[in-house]
Amino acid sequence: MKSTPKKNYNNSKPAPKNNIKYNSGRKKVPSKDKKLDDAPKNEVKDMFMAWFKKNRSLGQIMTKEDVVKNVIKNLDAPQNDALEEAMRELKKYGFIEVQEDGVTLVLTKKGYDFIS
Repeated sequence: MKSTPKKNYNNSKPAPKNNIKYNSGRKKVPSKDKKLDDAPKNEVKDMFMAWFKKNRSLGQIMTKEDVVKNVIKNLDAPQNDALEEAMRELKKYGFIEVQEDGVTLVLTKKGYDFIS
């Protein structure tokens, strides 16, 4: 009578290869990438507000040329992607008004109070 080879019923996972980590059923922790995604947008908002602070006056107009020269030329790729949202947020907070051309900005009373 021949004996049958014993089967390995061990359900353990194989050792990780190349430092690949397996999720062992632990709860996923929210990624910190969300905070990092806000950094370029905040940097762009700071560029706009720094220009208004340097040229401080209520109703100050930042022309298209000023936007290009002082903000757009200084943007890296992530900041460039965040430009539109940064402008939208500054408008939402009431710090600036965007003129009909979509580029010319006007500093509002609330924006002036914020930088003062």
